[in-house]
Amino acid sequence: MPAPLWICLALIGSFATLSIAWRFASRRHAIPCPVWLRWLVELDNPFTATNRAAVIVGHLELEKGMRVLDIGCGPGRVTLPVAREVGATGEVVAIDLQPGMLRRAQERARAANLDNIRFLQIGIGAGTLDVGLADRALLVTVLGEIPDREAALKEVFAALRPGGFLSVTEIVFDPHFQGRSTVLRYARAAGFEEKAFYGNRIAYTLHLRKPDMEQAK
Repeated sequence: MPAPLWICLALIGSFATLSIAWRFASRRHAIPCPVWLRWLVELDNPFTATNRAAVIVGHLELEKGMRVLDIGCGPGRVTLPVAREVGATGEVVAIDLQPGMLRRAQERARAANLDNIRFLQIGIGAGTLDVGLADRALLVTVLGEIPDREAALKEVFAALRPGGFLSVTEIVFDPHFQGRSTVLRYARAAGFEEKAFYGNRIAYTLHLRKPDMEQAK
């Protein structure tokens, strides 16, 4: 067997082993992706198109001037393309608990000459987000890392403008993978309604809309 193929198989095996170990460890503790593995989450997953940054951003129906929350932004894989889409009159609020992830995202934003990104080191669920100012919110393979998911989704719901929506992306390779039915249960309890679904059971993006009461009348 050619050496490159052996290397490829070894990398796939290592990734699978790490995912399984992480999944078992995560059953008792919320374990976000460590900063030293940031290179891994900077890359688009080669096994599914659902988690690719361009695909996620393409479904967001973004316009210039919008305000977007990227919750659990990591090193900014999705943050930067969103910032380009909303333009200089828009804003992306990049949120992460880990300062190392935020520093890497800031470095990448400076290198890309993007100055419409605001970085916040906070957790979600404690009521620290501004109320009713965001047009979109993102949780890309992050929801399962949040200890109090019900409180988190209620806070995101409050942070969105009526008619705005939350985009939740989940892939089964993530140790904290959340199934569609689980996400919908939390979302509906927070007040969201399902807007759109892309993908399949093991790799998907789910859009959750905050109802616009004026339009409903």
